[in-house]
This record gives sequence, C-alpha cells and structure tokens, in this order.
Amino acid sequence: MEAVKIGIIGGSGIYDIEGFSDVKTIAVETPFGEPSDRVIIGTLSGVRFAFLPRHGRGHTVSPTELNFRANIYALKVLGVEQVISVSAVGSLKEELKPRDFVIPDQLFDRTKDRPSTFFSDGIVAHVGFADPFCPHLSKLAYNTAQEVGISVHKGGTYVCIEGPQFSTRAESNVYRRLGFSIIGMTNIPEAKLAREAEMCYVTVALVTDYDVWKEDEEVSVETVIANLNANTENAKKFIKTILPKIKNIERCCKCDKALANAIITAGEFIPKKTLDKLKPLIEKYIT
Repeated sequence: MEAVKIGIIGGSGIYDIEGFSDVKTIAVETPFGEPSDRVIIGTLSGVRFAFLPRHGRGHTVSPTELNFRANIYALKVLGVEQVISVSAVGSLKEELKPRDFVIPDQLFDRTKDRPSTFFSDGIVAHVGFADPFCPHLSKLAYNTAQEVGISVHKGGTYVCIEGPQFSTRAESNVYRRLGFSIIGMTNIPEAKLAREAEMCYVTVALVTDYDVWKEDEEVSVETVIANLNANTENAKKFIKTILPKIKNIERCCKCDKALANAIITAGEFIPKKTLDKLKPLIEKYIT
C-alpha cells in the first residue's frame, strides 16, 4: 500500500483539479468499519497526497452518519501526518462574508452522539485538546490563502452542530452572543480523532451563508450550493499552492507527540484484540 504524508478531507470537487495526475483509488479496511469512500491518491504540483471525499462521491453520507473513526484511521495507515480539512460553514459574524475563507483556531462541540475517540475496549487515553488545530499548519494555510488572493480571516471559533438540519434562529442568535465565528457539522469529532492519531490538522472553512441570524439573508440550500460552487475555484488554487509548502516543512509542533503521556492504561492490562486494533496509533508507546 502506497504511503503518503499529506491528506485532504473535503468535497468531491477537489479531485477535479486541473493537473491532478497519476491517480489511483484504494479501498482501506479499518477495524472501525468502512470510510466514507475509497481514498484517492494522486499527484498535484509535484506532490503525492491522499484525498478522502468526506461525504462520499456524490455526497451520499449525512454529517450525522459519517464514520469519522474509519476516515481518520484509513489516512493514518496510509502514513498521513498532516491533514487539511476543507469544510463548508455558515458565518455568525457580519465581517465573515459568504465566499470568504476562515482559518479557525478554536472548536466548540454541540454534537450529540458521535463516537469521538479511538480509545475504548480496555484502553484509556486522555489527549490534550486545548488548541485543536495545528498552529504551524494553520499559519501556513492563512499565509497561502493570502498569497493566492483569497479573502481570508485568521482565527475564530467553529461551533459544530449535529445536523443535518440547519440551526433554528434562536440557536443561531445564541451562538452569536457566545462569540462564535462560524458554524458547521463536520469538524467534530474529526479534529479530536486526528489529534489522537498524532496528525497535524487544520480547517480551511469556506463560508457559504450567514446562517439564519441575518433575517434579510435567510439560508437556503440553493444559496449554500451556489456559494460553495463559487468557492471551488479558490479552493483548488489554494490546494495547488499549499501542497509544495507542506511537503517542504518539518513538523515542529506538538501534534506528533499527542499520545506521549496520554495513555493511562498499563500495557499488560490492555486486551490483545485492542492492541492489535490500535497498533497504527500506539505501537511506538506500547512495548
């Protein structure tokens, strides 16, 4: 199985980028079930990377049905160390306009019943998550978006709701009063699992609408899709430009050591089945 260090999770338009070549698809089996789709490995701007369509090709998987653990595990076994999450969001602030990009630095979890850890079945780990996004990868993403002329905003809190319904007007206004910046349905538990997998993880949020707080611009599926399509070309330019930059930087953050002191369970008490299942994540810590 081919090893790649860079992974992108996002919409299906990504693999239509002009110049995307030497493409192959890989079905990755995981102990957590099937990923959203086959992983696509290809070359762009001279860089090999793995792409996983988050909702499956054709957008067949709802946010509430995503198998986040299988998605992150599949990228892990392929050798991915750095993940760019391309995510459509609603704006909760006037200055974050539809078709802008946002590189958030915080997350707030409003999901209800999504498995959010790899560590169960006889093993316990408490991973630090105070700063959910890799600071170095986030800085690189922001600078790259500026370089290619995209209207981009640095920082802010992404509140993740369960979905698939959009918020009520009351909920949207509460999120605004709490100071949140953008709202989406997919970055939790994706970011938590990436941290447990010791991956650098950044969200590149594409603003599609003003959610429902802005009464004169009420969100509709038609508006969301139109703005999302308009963002596609910018996303492609961004990805073409950032891939060589990621390839040429050394990881100097704490992401690759997230499990160093996090596993609480003594090795002799961890069931063999669980050890085997989590080997790609924990083998360097459990002897």
